[in-house]
Amino acid sequence: MSQNQSNENDVITLVDDDGNETLFNILFTFDSKDFGHSYILLYPADAAADDEVDIQAYIFDPADGDNGELQLIESDEEWDMVEQVLNTFLAEDGGMQ
Repeated sequence: MSQNQSNENDVITLVDDDGNETLFNILFTFDSKDFGHSYILLYPADAAADDEVDIQAYIFDPADGDNGELQLIESDEEWDMVEQVLNTFLAEDGGMQ
């Protein structure tokens, strides 16, 4: 899956293998020294404020620029770490507003 960043810093378009484009808002990005990756967490741009949203997480390389490839997170240990970071973010932020 590739990413194309739009004019706004907090919205990107993901293009799937079939060429379908979907807009996502960037919830946040972070780096992990333990796993040596940067991560991006996204949610659908068309989600209403009171909707329960499906947050997606990917590995990305900020040096790739606007057209970098997003990589799937494959290890359970990495998923556990990402979930802990997300839960901490949501607890501190009071959830997505």
